[in-house]
Parts: sequence; structure tokens; C-alpha cells
Amino acid sequence: MVIVKIVELVGVSSTSWQNAVENAIKEASQTIRNLTGVHVKSYTGKVKDSTIVEYRANVKVSFIVER
Repeated sequence: MVIVKIVELVGVSSTSWQNAVENAIKEASQTIRNLTGVHVKSYTGKVKDSTIVEYRANVKVSFIVER
């Protein structure tokens, strides 16, 4: 039987929401093995002087638990 665990993360980027998602996955892969999927829950951002200066992606990543 396979056990899958899900953790929630916030990825951040100064360029795009897609890059924020990719940054979350890249960072998670540094400490989590067997990543199998990502679910983007929402996008948020920080605005300064009418311009988006920080993109944030709230994601859930799933991975297989090793026994």
C-alpha cells in the first residue's frame, strides 16, 4: 500500500506566479523525496506604487511516504 502525504507551502517570486509555484517545488525538493504532485490553492501578491512587486503562490505538494 502506498501512503501519500500532503504539505502546504507558499512560493515567492519577484517575476511571476508561475515562477512562485516553481520556487515552492524547487525548495520542497531540497528536503522532501518522492514529490508526486502540486495543487495550486491560490495566488496572492504584494503591491507597491500600483505595481506587483512580489508574487505568491499558495500550494499543496504531495509525496510518497517511505517505509
